[in-house]
Amino acid sequence: MEARTAKYMIGQVVRHRQHPFRGVVFDIDPQFSNTEEWFESIPEDHRPNRDQPFYHLYAETEATYYVAYVSEQNLLPDMSGEPVEHPELTGLFGEFRDGYYPLQAAIN
Repeated sequence: MEARTAKYMIGQVVRHRQHPFRGVVFDIDPQFSNTEEWFESIPEDHRPNRDQPFYHLYAETEATYYVAYVSEQNLLPDMSGEPVEHPELTGLFGEFRDGYYPLQAAIN
């Protein structure tokens, strides 16, 4: 498998192509790096390719906050200009500006 360059960057606000959530990228895997159980839980006709970047997001819906793991093919840039309200953002990122959150803490 050849890993591709990530299309989105840490701190960028993105949204899911099909599901009603948006989030902030806080980590990127160059290719699939989650469990087989997670991968197999996705219906076969909706499983993403493994050989693409996967993004860890602080995600939100209208009802809740959570951490999501999403393939690049399922993301779009969020053009709303609205901040994400996820409570874990403040520990890692600074103030929302121009569709991005600047990093405020070191990451591994």
